[in-house]
Amino acid sequence: MEKWNLMAVVVLLGLTVRWTVSLNSYSGAGKPPMFGDYEAQRHWQEITFNLPVKQWYFNSSDNNLQYWGLDYPPLTAYHSLLCAYVAKFINPDWIALHSSRGYESQSHKLFMRTTVLIADLLIYIPAVILYCCCLKEISTKKKIANVLCILLYPGLILIDYGHFQNIYNSVSLGFALWGVLGVSCDWDLLGSLAFCLAINYKQMELYHSLPFFCFLLGKCFKKGLKGEGFVLLIKLSCTVVASFILCWLPFFTEREQTLQVLRRLFPVDRGLFEDKVANIWCSFSIFLKIKDILPRHIQIIISFCFTLLSLLPACIKLTLQPSPRGFRFTLVSCALSFFLFSFQVHEKSILLVSLPVCLVLSEIPFMSTWFLLVSTFSMLPLLLKDELLIPSVVTTMAFFIACATSFSIFEKTSEEELQLKSFSISVRKYLPCFTFLPRIIQYLFLISVITMALLTLITVTLEPPQKLPDLFSVLICFLSCLNFLFFLVYFNIIIMWDSKNGRNQKKTN
Repeated sequence: MEKWNLMAVVVLLGLTVRWTVSLNSYSGAGKPPMFGDYEAQRHWQEITFNLPVKQWYFNSSDNNLQYWGLDYPPLTAYHSLLCAYVAKFINPDWIALHSSRGYESQSHKLFMRTTVLIADLLIYIPAVILYCCCLKEISTKKKIANVLCILLYPGLILIDYGHFQNIYNSVSLGFALWGVLGVSCDWDLLGSLAFCLAINYKQMELYHSLPFFCFLLGKCFKKGLKGEGFVLLIKLSCTVVASFILCWLPFFTEREQTLQVLRRLFPVDRGLFEDKVANIWCSFSIFLKIKDILPRHIQIIISFCFTLLSLLPACIKLTLQPSPRGFRFTLVSCALSFFLFSFQVHEKSILLVSLPVCLVLSEIPFMSTWFLLVSTFSMLPLLLKDELLIPSVVTTMAFFIACATSFSIFEKTSEEELQLKSFSISVRKYLPCFTFLPRIIQYLFLISVITMALLTLITVTLEPPQKLPDLFSVLICFLSCLNFLFFLVYFNIIIMWDSKNGRNQKKTN
């Protein structure tokens, strides 16, 4: 009973923080003609409610795609339609065709924010609680602490409740987490269904698709493709195909309908990256303007090759040695590879890496906490634009204190705690004096945190030079990118030198 009382307090605290952050202004408030990203969500409700399905993704006099045209998969559109029916019941003016553009009122803000909170309560938070309850080899108090830290992760809170762009990130991430739970507990069909819902809600969930595919394929190989494995493969294939057909059914009536939706979901014309994003291409453009020098199709090919090469080793190992632990770490590695190297990346896409990092928080608390701090810092230019400095500082400090006290992260920096013992032993065969890796990582952590703090202070107190107005934003992206490259190497080392997987395989055999 005490356990569930504590869990209820933790969830209530998480909801309170979310609601408090939502009381701030949001992206684009009172700024015509586009009115910001909050208006995008309202406009989608207007479009899906007033226009037939066949017109949702097409440009017309009633649906100007230049004005926040729908560019997410069908499940997002259906969710907008559901919210629109509720909005129509409360106040039809909120979704009136044309006349509701730029609609802003306190009651509507309350409605929109409530829909985000309800989505969290129905999908994301239950998945977090169940995932943490299923963790093995840790105490009940640690499980509750894990729930607290994940719910206090500032990146998701600030984007969904503060910035208010691409709200309902918790829906796609929640579905993905249900998928992780399903396939990790051998409920493979349910897990596949949940992940298909995640992809059909936000196409960026493709960041997680290869680990799901490789893990399930590895399970089929392990069971034997001439017996149970083949049956499982057929069942999984039918589940995926059926779920996509159900989601896309209204858009399969005509070939042009399907193609138009795909064009909206993958707008290659937007370029290699958007705004100031902490990935390789944006950081490299400081020295060489790739977007201006290379043709678009060459950019796509280069980004595809780099992405594939960076995630291939982890995916191959997961296919050959499938395990829930390997699956979690491969989710981190692949999502980070997509963020760093893929085409058309937005700064908020780092949330897709942060979710799987939250899942390994109890296994490598020091490194996970560090990564989640950097991921929030990488979105600082976006957050400052929306006047979210104080919420960013407060939520980040609360998250850091929660992780530091719950997991004693500064006491868990040995080779074993960092999951680097196997790697260090391998290196010491050729370099016996290689005993300083934990110390180096501690120093790098200190340098990283101090640099992030100083750069934040400089950004909010000083004006950049007139000739370099984006100087501080570029420095934030460049520093974050260096951190992310380090983490990519680190997580791949864990995957490739994972002795626990090997031991588990032997036990299973």
